[in-house]
Amino acid sequence: MSTPLPRPAGDAADLATVTPLDDGPLQVEGAFRVVDPDGTTHDLGDRPSAYLCRCGASARKPFCDGSHLRVGFRTAAEPGQ
Repeated sequence: MSTPLPRPAGDAADLATVTPLDDGPLQVEGAFRVVDPDGTTHDLGDRPSAYLCRCGASARKPFCDGSHLRVGFRTAAEPGQ
């Protein structure tokens, strides 16, 4: 049995939105920060969104470079399908 995570504080309009794209990257929109495991923060400039790699083949990790098309990445089936 999983424990629900607490809801982030703040207005829903202040929260980032993460959308897994079919057979592609994660699209992240809104105010967010990308930090590597070593603590390096990536400068996103004024971009309102970013695309994060899910296939593991990007040469620009953690960002998508379109490698999912080359490697044939496919989104796993939804639970129960």
